[in-house]
Amino acid sequence: MAVKSTEFEALLDLSATVGADPQLVQGAGGNTSIKEGDTLWIKASGLWLMQARQRDVMVPVALEPLLEALERDDPATEKAQAFVIAERNPSGLRPSIETTVHALMPQKVVIHVHCVETIATAVQANGEAIAAEKLAGIPHAFVPYARPGLPLAKAIAARLREDTRVLVLGNHGLVVAGETVAEAKALLELASTRLAWPVRQAPAPDLDALARLALDSSYTLPEDPRLHDAATDLESCRIAAGGSLYPDHVIFLGKGSEIAGPNETAASIEARHAEEETTASPTLLFPGKGVLVRKDITAGALAMARCLSDVTLRIPEAARLRYLTHAENAELLGWDAEKYRQALNRAGQVLQ
Repeated sequence: MAVKSTEFEALLDLSATVGADPQLVQGAGGNTSIKEGDTLWIKASGLWLMQARQRDVMVPVALEPLLEALERDDPATEKAQAFVIAERNPSGLRPSIETTVHALMPQKVVIHVHCVETIATAVQANGEAIAAEKLAGIPHAFVPYARPGLPLAKAIAARLREDTRVLVLGNHGLVVAGETVAEAKALLELASTRLAWPVRQAPAPDLDALARLALDSSYTLPEDPRLHDAATDLESCRIAAGGSLYPDHVIFLGKGSEIAGPNETAASIEARHAEEETTASPTLLFPGKGVLVRKDITAGALAMARCLSDVTLRIPEAARLRYLTHAENAELLGWDAEKYRQALNRAGQVLQ
C-alpha cells in the first residue's frame, strides 16, 4: 500500500470507532471508503470495521473503470473484483459487496452503516415519509429496498441528486458522504440522532427456565444479556416472528427468526428439524422467557442477534412493516458474493 494520507489515517480511526459501536455496525457489516486520485479505497468484504487499526482492511479499486462499467450495466460490477488494483492489494482482499454504492457518491469520503435507528425507520412501510420528516433540511434520498450490488446501484442512481449527502436505504441502512472525514462523521452523528426512536424497556429474562429449556441440546445461554430482549419484549418477539427485515439478518441468522412453541424445548426443536431434514436457527426465541444460542454460534451471528433486539425495541408498536419477500430472501442466500461472506464468517476469518 502507498503512503497513507492524513485523511486516509483519519478514515481508519473513524472506521475503527464506528465499527466498535453495535448501534451503528454489527459484525462484518458496514463499510467506509475514501477517493484518492483515481483510486477508491473501500473496506474489504467479510472483514470487521472495528479492526481497521489492527489489520489491513482496505482494498484499492480503479474508480473510473468501475463507473464506466456501471454505465454499461456490466455484471462485473456485482463483485467489483475485476476493478481491484492487484499490485496495491498484497493481501488479496475482495472489495465490499457495496463498492458500487461508494463509487456512485461523488464525495471524497463515504460511510455506510447499519444504524439501528435508521433500520427501525427503513423497515416501516411509510419509511420514506418518516425519513423526510426527521431529516428535513438535510439533502437526502430514500432508496427503496434493492439487493446490494448492481440492483442497489441502479436504485441509488435513479434517486441521486447533485446535492445528496445522505441515503436512507430501505430495509438496509444509512449512507453519509462528505468531502472530509470530519464532515462525514458530523453528518453521520446528525442523521443517526435525527432518526432516533424511543426504546422500549424489555423485561428481564427467565434464566432458570431457559437453562431447563436448553437441557440435552446444542443450545446454551448467550453471554450478552441484550440478546434476550427480542424474546422477553413480546412486541419485539411478534415483530421478529413476521420474517426477515434486513439483509445481514438473512446472511448470518437465516430467513426470519425461530420462535419456540408453548411446549417446545431446544432439544425438541432440534429433533423436529432432524425429521424435516432442515437446519435449526443459530438462535431460538422463547416468548416471554428469552433466547438460547447454539454453542457453536459464530461471532457474526451473535452480532446480528443483538441487532435484532436493538432494532425491534425501537419499532413503534403500531408500525406497518415491510418484510423481505421470499424471493428477496432466496436472492440473498443464493448470491455468490454473500456466500463468500458466509464462508469467512464460518471460518472465523473475520475475527483475525
